[in-house]
Amino acid sequence: MKEEQHKPIPQGPIFTEIVLEIFKLSGVLNAEGDRLTEEYGLSSARWKILGAIERSETACTVPQIARMMGQSRQAVQRLVDLMHRDGLLSLLDNPKHKRAKLVALTTTGRDVYKKLDVKQAPWASRCSSHLSTTELEATLSVLRGITHKLEV
Repeated sequence: MKEEQHKPIPQGPIFTEIVLEIFKLSGVLNAEGDRLTEEYGLSSARWKILGAIERSETACTVPQIARMMGQSRQAVQRLVDLMHRDGLLSLLDNPKHKRAKLVALTTTGRDVYKKLDVKQAPWASRCSSHLSTTELEATLSVLRGITHKLEV
């Protein structure tokens, strides 16, 4: 997002508090994800890559996965290489680019992702049980709006 000169507005301080809370939540979610994935020898970061690929409509390159996750290409490439070595991902020839391979889940990768999806569902229910569907939908909408504003 471009830096622009603006007069302070009343939303600024609360937005800052939201950002700080998101930073804290991100750390908590990474720790929870690590706990959920531990029995499969994964980390939150690896689980996110499995999820990005599984949820994608088409095969993805590392830069595309990085954009979906909001991570650097280099960080995603490092994890993709390790996950390929571990048999969770396969690297396929890309007809549109000689060097940028397409990344796909192997059968093992898909099986692990499905097991984690099953394990995550009750966790998500427990974490959200004190919130209404309306509150959750509003939160999702606001977070997507912030993400969109920062990405342009």
